[in-house]
Amino acid sequence: MPAGAGEAARPAGVVELFTSQGCASCPPADAALKTLIDEGSVVALAYHVDYWNYLGWKDTLASKENTSRQYAYAKMFGKNGVYTPQAVLNGRDHVNGADLAGIRKKIAGLTALGKGMQVPVSAEIRDDEITISIGAGSGKANVVAVYFDRRQTVDVERGENSGSRMSYWHAVRAVETIGMWDGKPATYVLPASVLAGEKGEGCAILLQKMKNAETPGPILGATTVMASRR
Repeated sequence: MPAGAGEAARPAGVVELFTSQGCASCPPADAALKTLIDEGSVVALAYHVDYWNYLGWKDTLASKENTSRQYAYAKMFGKNGVYTPQAVLNGRDHVNGADLAGIRKKIAGLTALGKGMQVPVSAEIRDDEITISIGAGSGKANVVAVYFDRRQTVDVERGENSGSRMSYWHAVRAVETIGMWDGKPATYVLPASVLAGEKGEGCAILLQKMKNAETPGPILGATTVMASRR
């Protein structure tokens, strides 16, 4: 649900997939994420992790920051370990990332329980700025920008997926907190150049509560903005 110009419909939820090029169980989850992206009803992001690199292939899209985000979620869920493929839903629950039916069911269930996208979030590119608008709600939350590539194609030469040419969608390059929200309508501005440089072609805006300074919590609202194709 890209909002290159104008407001996008409120998404049904946020799916954060933790995956790896070196994980034999991950290709079905990567395909499931692509299906969700094509359907356009959720904000879908792929965080490539680095802890499977020792199996013989260094994931070209992985970062220690992505791995740290997954471990932070594990702490929030009360788990000691992590796994791939894992899909974290609305920052509230998780399921095997290859279970497309399970993802859809849990997103719908969270919405029914009032744990969906409660706060409207929109983003629009105008000239040299990205204007982000967040509506009213309750409590406080971080405004988080997640930068990602539209698509990357990788020839995996070693490891569990050796010999495969893989396409990865919405692989996260960087995550940064760009502001705080206190329950009142607010506007934030980013330079449009962030979508023309090293950070990627797309940016998801997540309105996310925090359990503490290092542990993420529920996502209250979200949207996606994409650079224009030339």
